[in-house]
Amino acid sequence: MRPDTRSSYLDAIQRVIAHVATHLDDALDLETLAGDACLSPFHFHRVFRGMVGETPMEFVRRLRLERAAWQLATTTVPVTAVAFDAGYEAHEAFTRAFRQHFGASPTEFRATPRVHHHLAAPCGVHFDPHGGVSSFVPRSTGGSTMHVDIDSQPARRLATVRHVGPYNQIGRAFGVLGQRLGPAMGALLAQGGAMIALYHDAPEGIAPEELRSDAALVVPDDFVMPSGVTEQRLPAGRYASTVHVGPYDQLGDVWQRFMGEWLPASGERVADSPAVEIYLNNPETTPKAEWRTRLSIPLA
Repeated sequence: MRPDTRSSYLDAIQRVIAHVATHLDDALDLETLAGDACLSPFHFHRVFRGMVGETPMEFVRRLRLERAAWQLATTTVPVTAVAFDAGYEAHEAFTRAFRQHFGASPTEFRATPRVHHHLAAPCGVHFDPHGGVSSFVPRSTGGSTMHVDIDSQPARRLATVRHVGPYNQIGRAFGVLGQRLGPAMGALLAQGGAMIALYHDAPEGIAPEELRSDAALVVPDDFVMPSGVTEQRLPAGRYASTVHVGPYDQLGDVWQRFMGEWLPASGERVADSPAVEIYLNNPETTPKAEWRTRLSIPLA
């Protein structure tokens, strides 16, 4: 591990945390925050969530609720104004969220003297009414020692079908890809072609129904793309890969440990090209517990 590389990730995320914590009334601009961390918005989202234990939006919401609790306990600001400051346009929505996190309505909370106004925080950073920002504690669940292979990959030509919508519905696009490729799909898979998913948008920056991803199959250079199938290419380069065995709904946690724990500890930096999921067996004929997925990130 190169300490300077680990420190660069720590410093970048600490800068973002400090900026967000001291600008709670500003709209969350993922592109600007990602640029400050020298990452693409998509890679930034995964690195931040992995290191901090919260997504950027979850971090902002928690600090705003902690500020609301402090305002209720120490000031006479009307509850409606506190709700607005916390980012809620409706008093009812604020009351539901506040009760869910603090176990009391805003009015009940104000009526009962409280010493602490903090919520559980994996990173250890809380709202400070004096404007201070403490150093965050990077998440550590063993991800820094997960098994990862680094190798050089050639450029890969992909036949793709675009999916627009929630990422967990990309299976529909794979169905369409299979229909459009027809018998060629089975032949390509038999020859070693790989099924790949590419994800393009940070989930918090865009509404779920607008998220862009691609269902893809690696194809040879002489393959003729049928109608409705788009060619894309993955660049050649060094990739870090880890294999997950088990259901796909566990992949989010694997990505979190991979990019939020292994990457900062590795001495490597992620390149500005897509990270991919490669499906190594057929989920229709394989038990869920045996599904194998290779997660790969491009390295600078």
